[in-house]
Amino acid sequence: MVEQEERKKIPLVPENLLKKRKAYQALKATQAKQALLAKKQQRKGKGPRFKQLESFLHDSWQQQRNRVRLRRLEVKPHALKLPDKHSLAFVVRIQRINGVSSLVQKTIVRLCLKKIFSGVFVRITPQSLKLLHMVEPYVTWGFPNLKSVRELILKRGQAKVKNKTIPLTDNTVIEEHLGKFGVICLEDLIHEIAFPGKHFQEISWFLRPFQLSVAHHATKNKVCFLKEMGPPGYRGERINQLIGQLN
Repeated sequence: MVEQEERKKIPLVPENLLKKRKAYQALKATQAKQALLAKKQQRKGKGPRFKQLESFLHDSWQQQRNRVRLRRLEVKPHALKLPDKHSLAFVVRIQRINGVSSLVQKTIVRLCLKKIFSGVFVRITPQSLKLLHMVEPYVTWGFPNLKSVRELILKRGQAKVKNKTIPLTDNTVIEEHLGKFGVICLEDLIHEIAFPGKHFQEISWFLRPFQLSVAHHATKNKVCFLKEMGPPGYRGERINQLIGQLN
């Protein structure tokens, strides 16, 4: 009996007050649900317009930056010096070109780099060097060695014959289309690409752009993949490491 008396007594709440509290909580829950639905509808209604405006502002800013960069390139012609030892470059596109200027887009098409992570061999001339500087924020390029040229052509080399893609597995195809230039087999093709001669342009047009292999984790973590691959622009002989990584 003494223990029961020592227990604290729970205060009684009137039934009408409990009903009011329950009704108030239900009202607040309904208002919160309506506010959430209204916010979702507002986002759904203004989402596309906001995205269009954001895309337009981003494209305008990117085009303006391209114009400034190209204007600076014209002012500083000393940046277009030809290398002494190297005459061949390998160019890989590693960035998207959404919203860039039409001049940059035309240059990308001219270099046959329509797809991201595609690469081409380019002979180093004053004109080609100027093109590379125009698209430098979207590509990386450098000087490949004979080993890299050989591995690329043997593993990913494809020919372009009458708008058809043909793998370089038969020397008769090479002799049929490049025999007039003295190229009759795959080894001759590798030598003519690695050491550019007077028929380099015709031989390079015979090859399709090399579609490089992208690491599997790039689709999951693109930021880390691009960080591992390095920034765009000139990288000299270090392009051989990139070729080994993506080949």
